[in-house]
Amino acid sequence: MKVLLLKDPKDKDSGPDPYIKELGSYSLEATLIPVLSFEFTSLDSLFEKLSHPECYGGLVFTSPRALEAIKICLKEKSKKETWSKSLKQMWNIKPTYVVGKATASLVEEIGLVPQGEKAGNAEKLAEYICSREKPNSSALLFPCGALKREVLPTVLREKGIPLESLTVYQTAQHPDLQESLSSYFSQQGIPASVVFFSPSGVKFCLQHIQKLSGDLINQIKFAAIGPSTAEALRGAGIAVSCTAGSPTAQDLAAAIHTALHSC
Repeated sequence: MKVLLLKDPKDKDSGPDPYIKELGSYSLEATLIPVLSFEFTSLDSLFEKLSHPECYGGLVFTSPRALEAIKICLKEKSKKETWSKSLKQMWNIKPTYVVGKATASLVEEIGLVPQGEKAGNAEKLAEYICSREKPNSSALLFPCGALKREVLPTVLREKGIPLESLTVYQTAQHPDLQESLSSYFSQQGIPASVVFFSPSGVKFCLQHIQKLSGDLINQIKFAAIGPSTAEALRGAGIAVSCTAGSPTAQDLAAAIHTALHSC
């Protein structure tokens, strides 16, 4: 059975994509189609803030893209040296809160120690942060995307925990999305399952998929990587067959396998 994954492929340097690999272990043939493109912004401002860890109580990351923004900053030799010699150690005595394994592994790549990765979504991470931070302490620095959800900032604000958000990337539809979807459906036919990885993916893809599937759309089992994506699908009138228990390849593959073999 075929599964369509609406996400960017993993970096070629780091081996096979874990989602394709896990689905393959269930004899499911998965294909990736990139949905989003990203434009990084405010990078000078980001590094300026990272250069003053004494002003903050810690860091918060809910997206791998925010870490990519930091990695772009660190490509500059002088900034990389400053980070390695002093800034990294200064940030490491403060907490770095993250959602999910992908974000956690990127935090480790820049030399920091992630906390809260098992939270799985912004709501649970907010609860975790509130259990560890005191009201009216130094602000947590939150590099994020322009389309960030307001759940985490709202919860922290209600608990009196200061959060300083900085938009470091803009999200847009991938330029090849429509062509890639048309090509997939014409060559592979209707997939057994379509997996969405973000509310933005629902916004940019769903209409095309409905058009390409036509009357056969009811044959597709729609899956979501997490609760906010599932909510976006339901909001668009789509029945969600399964949601991953946590945002990992293993949990998603298991959930899809179960959904495809249920009556």
